Amino acid sequence: DQTARSQLVGTKGVDMSTSATVADWIDQTARSQLVGTKGVDMSTSATVADWIKRIAEDERKRDMARVREDEMVARKADVVRRSGRRLLDDLLAAVTRDAEAFREEFAGDRARDIAVEAIALEGGFVVRKPAPAAASLTVTLNLGAAAMACHYRFTATNGLPPREDRIDLIFTGDTGETLQVKHHGTGQVFATVDTLSEFLLIPVLTGRPR
Repeated sequence: DQTARSQLVGTKGVDMSTSATVADWIDQTARSQLVGTKGVDMSTSATVADWIKRIAEDERKRDMARVREDEMVARKADVVRRSGRRLLDDLLAAVTRDAEAFREEFAGDRARDIAVEAIALEGGFVVRKPAPAAASLTVTLNLGAAAMACHYRFTATNGLPPREDRIDLIFTGDTGETLQVKHHGTGQVFATVDTLSEFLLIPVLTGRPR
């Protein structure tokens, strides 16, 4: 009986001592993991904040650039609406003047009796040269696209099918009220309607494509 009690007491002592040690170890380990995890979270959060700030700043710069671009496009569209039709009217006047001067150089020559006709509904005009080397130019205004379409048609004298060429002219200029016209294909800029009239009329007056 005494031996059994001694063993029981010894066993209980070992259990209690071991339990306390295990409990302390678990508590210390948990605290260590918690502290380590908190340290990682804080470090990660600081890193994320830095790159988010950089992206946010970059996005703000892009937004400002888009706003400036949209404002420029809106201003140009407004100038085109107010000045595009007037520019076309000025071009028509220059073309009519130059065509008349060409006719006077060849008075009585029906093959060079150049005719200019305005297109009231579409906004534009047509220039025609009679046969045998017949040619025509149709200029159509597109205010929405800030452009003018120029369609040439040349009738061959050797029985071949007619040749057709197309040129697109776009309105350009700074943010002011002055519009200029630029050749969409070559980038050539026509500062005045006089230079543009010359460019457009030469193929029709001669009956030869450019």
